[in-house]
Amino acid sequence: MKKHLFAISIATLISGVTLPSQVHAVTLYNAGALRTAFGEISNKFTEKYGIPVTQVSAPCGSLRERIEQEFLLQGASADVYASGSIRNPQKLFDQGLSGSVEIFTQTRIVALVRPGLSITSDNLLDVLLDPDIRVATSTPILDSSGDYAQEIFQKADSIKPGSFQILNDKALRLVGGAPTTVTPPAGVDTFKYILEDEKLADVALVYYTVGLASVAAASDLQIVELPDNLATNATFSLTVLKGADPDGEKLAQYILSPEGQEILSKYGFPSPYNSESAPEWLGVAGLVIAVGLTAVTQINRFTKTQL
Repeated sequence: MKKHLFAISIATLISGVTLPSQVHAVTLYNAGALRTAFGEISNKFTEKYGIPVTQVSAPCGSLRERIEQEFLLQGASADVYASGSIRNPQKLFDQGLSGSVEIFTQTRIVALVRPGLSITSDNLLDVLLDPDIRVATSTPILDSSGDYAQEIFQKADSIKPGSFQILNDKALRLVGGAPTTVTPPAGVDTFKYILEDEKLADVALVYYTVGLASVAAASDLQIVELPDNLATNATFSLTVLKGADPDGEKLAQYILSPEGQEILSKYGFPSPYNSESAPEWLGVAGLVIAVGLTAVTQINRFTKTQL
């Protein structure tokens, strides 16, 4: 009888114990240009909430195509997608594969120049058109940086007719997923490898933040600002995908929070909604453009919750 009562007591005790639920990792797909900044954001998010993040960094156009394929094959994909443009997340939203699209930062395109080449903003277009100058860009469609390069080529064509064809034909797609993409050794900055180590190109059109990282790795490289008539801003946005883990929404909110924005600013990415943090190249006009894009593309801000 005592054994029977003891067994009942143990069973009752066990039934009253609540085992901790398993913590699933949030999956984040982000543009390659965000790899380092989002790596730190992911680590800080995990430290704060105990939620691990699986980060996948790649050209954002190819990630968008991957998301579409994953939904087609298995009905689900990552939890959060961050792109170097509005266009790719908006395509997912339009297909019903994600929630609203949120702008979280902007940067600009600059020319990154190899050592020994004399280029200024004033003569940049003439240098780019020089048949002897090799111009590296990312891959259009597969990577937003390549799309922005195409935009620059179009602007050049309005200044000097025929420039688009010349620049498009000569552009070397050395990053962004094209068959001609080069892979530097582990730990070597991509554009240091392209411009200085292997001398595969003379000039590269890159995000300013990418240029900063390359100059930090190779101080002989030079960042040259585009002239006003070629100047091109890059708008970065994110979206939470359909069927995402609830913690995916939490990660998105963290990226948009002051804490997440502060981390981004360390890597040269300012908040597009905070005029105090906007650099001179963005300014009030850039903020107005960002807000205008938000309205035109039906972008809605995430509901702000206490993080």
